[in-house]
Amino acid sequence: MFNQGQYYERTQTGELWEDPMADAHPSPERSHEPVCTHSQIIAYRDGSGKKVAVVHQYLRRDGKLGASGKPDPKWLLVDDVIYVPERLATPKR
Repeated sequence: MFNQGQYYERTQTGELWEDPMADAHPSPERSHEPVCTHSQIIAYRDGSGKKVAVVHQYLRRDGKLGASGKPDPKWLLVDDVIYVPERLATPKR
């Protein structure tokens, strides 16, 4: 749904804007990212400021995204319905 809705691409064109929610520096060792990489949680907002998506990403010092090279969606609003990945929605026991 995230890819089909082109949420990341829409941030690149200015249709959506990025609102940082959390930024950890340096990123955790387990990420295997280069030194000075930031682990970030970013909200994507539309022109009215409404949150339409939340992603996790590794932002490298050169401005490129680490790991897969794409943001990892964690929360998505589509037609007033909130979607989260199943692994996040299932309570831990």
